[in-house]
Amino acid sequence: MGLLDILKIGASGLKAQRIRMETIATNLANIHTTRTDEGGPYVKKEVVFRVVDVSEKDEFGKVLSEKIEGVKVEEVARSNKNFEKVYDPGHPDADKEGYVTYPNVNLMEEMADMISATRSYEANINVINTTKEMFLKTLDIGK
Repeated sequence: MGLLDILKIGASGLKAQRIRMETIATNLANIHTTRTDEGGPYVKKEVVFRVVDVSEKDEFGKVLSEKIEGVKVEEVARSNKNFEKVYDPGHPDADKEGYVTYPNVNLMEEMADMISATRSYEANINVINTTKEMFLKTLDIGK
């Protein structure tokens, strides 16, 4: 694996974490949205990552070599968590019993995910910066 491959992997991590952060921001922005175009409350979105690898196999399917190319966002899926029902008969979206269905977004979970995404983003930046320093030191050897 060369230095440029490491930069490519770090860049894929940065992109994946940026998409994750955008998804978290969308969830937080819609934490109280009880009415959407599809009908019903906003549904939390979750990012699904997938490793990007290149495998070389022989004619029998045995893996000869495997090379990790980074990470990719496979999809931004809708969460299947239960919605929260709150008794509020004065709310315009209350049902006949007076309950309002709120999104399945939990503030604490989203904040924890945001911290995790931030730390992952910082780790990928550190990988890129360290690789850059190694590359520059390698060039200094030739002087």
